[in-house]
Amino acid sequence: QVQLVESGGGLVQAGDSLRLSCAASGGSFSSLDMGWFRLAPGKEREFVAAIRWPATAYYADSAKGRFTISRDNAKNTVSLQMNSLKPEDTAVYYCAASRLYGDHTAQGHYNYWGQGTRVTVSS
Repeated sequence: QVQLVESGGGLVQAGDSLRLSCAASGGSFSSLDMGWFRLAPGKEREFVAAIRWPATAYYADSAKGRFTISRDNAKNTVSLQMNSLKPEDTAVYYCAASRLYGDHTAQGHYNYWGQGTRVTVSS
């Protein structure tokens, strides 16, 4: 019912900034919990950030102080501003959505997923 499309990934150097966006359609965006996860080479997909209704943000320790999640309910989008990027941030980043209250850090909490956008950070 809900479709998510990520954009904004690319190849950058360490210390650069990048802004990822996720466009949602097919549902009531304002009622969705939105999250960002990433899948790095050789690792499991991990939680990065989430924003819960109405606008409470949460971050993984690796993202605190560098990443900022925000949402624009009028445009049905959620963004992830990534600053001071490190090579360790290299991964495919996925946007996810949930209509339920629960553990925002768990993949199982989200029932809608995008296809991902690739971020590569060179040293």
